[in-house]
Amino acid sequence: MKIGIKIGLSSGPEVTLANLTAIAKEVEAKGFASCWMPNIFGLDAISTLGIIGQSTQSLELGTAVTPTYPRHPVAMAQQALTSQAAANGRFVLGIGLSHKFVVEDMFGLDYSKPASHMEEYLQVLQPLLAGEQTEHAGEQFKVNAAFKVHDAPSKPPVIVAALGPRMLKIAGRLAEGTITWMTGAKTLANHIVPGINAAANEAGRPAPRIIAGLPIVLTSKPDEARTAIAEQLAIYGQLPSYKAMLEREGASGPGDIALVGDETSLRGQLQALREAGVTDFNAAALELEPGQATRTIDFLASELSG
Repeated sequence: MKIGIKIGLSSGPEVTLANLTAIAKEVEAKGFASCWMPNIFGLDAISTLGIIGQSTQSLELGTAVTPTYPRHPVAMAQQALTSQAAANGRFVLGIGLSHKFVVEDMFGLDYSKPASHMEEYLQVLQPLLAGEQTEHAGEQFKVNAAFKVHDAPSKPPVIVAALGPRMLKIAGRLAEGTITWMTGAKTLANHIVPGINAAANEAGRPAPRIIAGLPIVLTSKPDEARTAIAEQLAIYGQLPSYKAMLEREGASGPGDIALVGDETSLRGQLQALREAGVTDFNAAALELEPGQATRTIDFLASELSG
């Protein structure tokens, strides 16, 4: 199981291009495999990772995730290939549906058929990323287009935020893997991994990547940390897609599934993810007290050979 670090966790004033580039360079220097950046209400994640790609050499750089609805798949493909060129082949395009209240209430778009939207979106996006002429006449997209980004050395892999059964089938058939958030080890093992693997196998595709994003805190006060996480990340226990995963896990909220504890305890929790079939751990190291995130990341760096 590879370990990566989630960056740009907020849209606060500290989230600048200069700061994120410096963090990514430090993550690379410590030997981590990847950096993952959410696309929230600040810097654009695809563009930011392309810029970071110019200042790093080996670090995989992925969005976790960029919402599909605000961007036509042609625009998404063009931007992703540009960042793939900037990162010299190290960019991973993570995409997701976002949530109804964002898509409808903030963007004013129709969220009535999210799974169908994603299926068509991938049918248009994937050949465009491969530089192929794309002809698609569907319910949601009608596209006849092609373009080339000549200095993009390869097609960027596409990872889909898939949690429900239908989305897992779509991701298994049409993408290179899934990236999850707020999904515990038991649910990964019993639902996510077998669901997407079966779909990929049926479609004759390679085994998909399973990138699991979870909060992690190195602490000698686990109960206090879990309480703080439950309060800080309470929104994720209310959004329908994440709430469904927490219910599958038997968890009351985000604090219950976060990786929390001392070094020995965290090693056991990381091992549970490995045994669940996770290929990549996307670590969201939280700062519940001064210096805690740095200590957590240093612990993870010491575990990279595990």
